[in-house]
Amino acid sequence: MTVEGVTTKHITCVLCEALCGLEVSLRGDEILSIKGHDADPLSRGHICPKGVALQDIHADPDRLRRPVKRVGEEWVEIGWDEAVDLAADLLHAVQQRHGRDAVATYLGNPNVHSLGALTHGTAIPRTLGSKHVFSATSVDQLPHHVVAWAMYGHQFLLPVPDIDRTRLLVLIGTNPMASNGSLWTVPDFPGRLRELHSRGGRLVVIDPRRTETAAVADEHHFVRPGTDAAVLLALVHVVLADGLARPADYVEHLDELRVLVADFTPELAESVSGVPAVVIRDLAHDVAAGEAAVHGRMGVSTQEFGVICQWAIQCLMAITGNLDSPGGTMFTTPAIDIVGRAFMGRPLVGRGHRGRTSSGVRGLPEFGGELPVSVLAEEMEGPTPAIRGIITIGGNPVSSTPAGSRLGEYLAELEAFVAIDPWINETTRHAHVILPPTGPLERDHYDLIFHTLAVRNTARWSSALFPRGEDQRHDWEIARDLVFALNHRRGRRLPVKQQIRLRSSPRLGIDALLRTSRRGLSVRRLARTPGGVDLGPLQSCLPGRLRTEDKRVVLTPAVVTAGLAALRRRLPELRAARESDDLLLVGRRHQRDNNSWMHNTPRLTKGRPRHQLLMHPDDLAARGITDGSLVTVTSEVSSLQVEVRASDEVMRGVVSLPHGYGHKRPGVRLSNAVDVPGVTMNDLTDPARVEGVSGNAVLNGIPVVVTAAATAAT
Repeated sequence: MTVEGVTTKHITCVLCEALCGLEVSLRGDEILSIKGHDADPLSRGHICPKGVALQDIHADPDRLRRPVKRVGEEWVEIGWDEAVDLAADLLHAVQQRHGRDAVATYLGNPNVHSLGALTHGTAIPRTLGSKHVFSATSVDQLPHHVVAWAMYGHQFLLPVPDIDRTRLLVLIGTNPMASNGSLWTVPDFPGRLRELHSRGGRLVVIDPRRTETAAVADEHHFVRPGTDAAVLLALVHVVLADGLARPADYVEHLDELRVLVADFTPELAESVSGVPAVVIRDLAHDVAAGEAAVHGRMGVSTQEFGVICQWAIQCLMAITGNLDSPGGTMFTTPAIDIVGRAFMGRPLVGRGHRGRTSSGVRGLPEFGGELPVSVLAEEMEGPTPAIRGIITIGGNPVSSTPAGSRLGEYLAELEAFVAIDPWINETTRHAHVILPPTGPLERDHYDLIFHTLAVRNTARWSSALFPRGEDQRHDWEIARDLVFALNHRRGRRLPVKQQIRLRSSPRLGIDALLRTSRRGLSVRRLARTPGGVDLGPLQSCLPGRLRTEDKRVVLTPAVVTAGLAALRRRLPELRAARESDDLLLVGRRHQRDNNSWMHNTPRLTKGRPRHQLLMHPDDLAARGITDGSLVTVTSEVSSLQVEVRASDEVMRGVVSLPHGYGHKRPGVRLSNAVDVPGVTMNDLTDPARVEGVSGNAVLNGIPVVVTAAATAAT
């Protein structure tokens, strides 16, 4: 639509999991405005500050448009053919000298927000053939996938709260008012919460911080970090002990579950967590009454017993009949089902597997073909390190993984470091060559992942707002060229089907998948439908959608329940810790940034600083620390200095620091970073501490000591 030289286009925001539809007004190449698209059936006009900031990303002077190679301490622009050849030569040479496993791949969070990265990017680690594949999955969400695989037969069978029809929503360690949902695509959470309240529903939040979500909840209960598993198991215990269970007939091993949780009483949970036993009993009865949904995210996954937490949530939903039931937790039935579909003979997403390989130092098992990222640095250590080269794709592990500073030191010494990334950041500053993909406004998009986790079944195609520049490449083109170059150096010719798949654009692949779906869609039809197509509310689909061999849900998979022994051993220590004056560190997220990036975006970095350590006033007073002063935070592995802010948002004994800050490192090229103070909390985390079953990083519940720093804050 064009009015007086102004063109209106509709696109998808790809900066977080909310999948919001945007309406963009243009005059030529100038963006006049970005706002939420009111007619979008999923996001319903919602937009957060990140969506408006898309134009800052597009215009960012620090964003790379052409490849660069490092020459000493300088970066030199080079052509695409030279860059791809250099990248292929570096990686191939390391594998020739030291074997295939000597080159690692790290896949960052932005990969799941780019269609081309999903359709073509995974060909890079497959071509390299190394067991050393890592991703952001084992930073913050691996327990979800392990439990889904063990109980439902596929790592992406992840049920989400049916918020549009629920009566009771219970959120544990998740903050959708800030995140717009995580592993739960719930755009316009504030509006949906108002609708929940208008029909007489309730929101209950359990969290060690009074988050933005807890502040608008009907009930908020503080919980000591790392003890959520005891609370969740107590909820299951009450449902079974009080005769409230009503599982579907495809749910098995109820009696075995009853035995496993018999000793996890509400009183035991209160003794370690601080959540009153009466609250736990009442909440269990409320959930069992039906039309109730429980969801746990970062806070319960990035801790010592994350798998137990996620398993207990799924058990609670299954035994109360709230699994696969309107108003409970449900599975989507998307137009392109990544759980059930294949493309040219290859599954869109693998079902999952565990333990086919393991890390060399600690022997931690892989899951779904990836090793836990907590072992990445140690595999580079020693006189004969297992990893001698790496390719990072849209990732910043120096800022976002445990003890990232140590990882940076090893990256600087690698024989080969190739990065596919649009920025020179804390990680890529160590690369030998950087191949930058186009930005989010320069590429087409169809969301394969988050349509699968959405609160409503919809399908939306988003055409590129701007054409790519003559000297730019899409991520799928970079992956295509690099894979062909690597195979050429091996003297190998790819099978014809694989060549066709690599040479075909993501648009062609999505169109084929849509046309062969049961929805009768196509890219052309979606492109002509601003906001996409509404395919209706979530529908009950079990047991048919299960990927277990017998189409049944086993409540007590051995791979999960094996972690209960470790929890029982830790209970006395957790109980004693609750009575102590020790401080535990937890992270936090903000609506105006996205993990370790977007801190060079002017629209998002202006305003009140938000990097400080939050600490309860009583804890400050007990240590003689003044609000606003500089403090030293010390963990078992490191220490850092940061300003402290008194806040009763956190419970006593808990301090909170956001992760992903700390951009003022040598060589980082972020023009606006000087205006973004702060440090990354991940430098305080210990790679040796991992979740017991999955190997996920432990980022919450870190014991720390906080003392007044010798130097006053400026």
